[in-house]
Amino acid sequence: MPEQPGDPSSEASVEPTVPAHADRPLSALPSPGARIAAFVAILLGGLAGGLIGYSLVRVQCDGECGVGKGLGALIGAVVAAIGMSIVAVLVLRALGEWKTIEDRRHAEGQQ
Repeated sequence: MPEQPGDPSSEASVEPTVPAHADRPLSALPSPGARIAAFVAILLGGLAGGLIGYSLVRVQCDGECGVGKGLGALIGAVVAAIGMSIVAVLVLRALGEWKTIEDRRHAEGQQ
């Protein structure tokens, strides 16, 4: 069967131009360093919250207050760690969006 001039199989294939930074796979995960930093920040926030909760109960309590101090430390640590985890997720998302914008600008040659 003769090839027709408009037949796509007869034309040479054209490779799309792909920027060099596109060699890495697309992923929504932040870098391992950013994830480790966020994890450490959550742990430090929980530790600080536990110390604050313990100290708050210790200042207000007279006599035997072991259970109260323990609950104060636990509740303070959990609340602070949850709050810090929310902040960490927002920071990691913002970092991902920033990286996406920078990659887009780099691909367009604006930088």
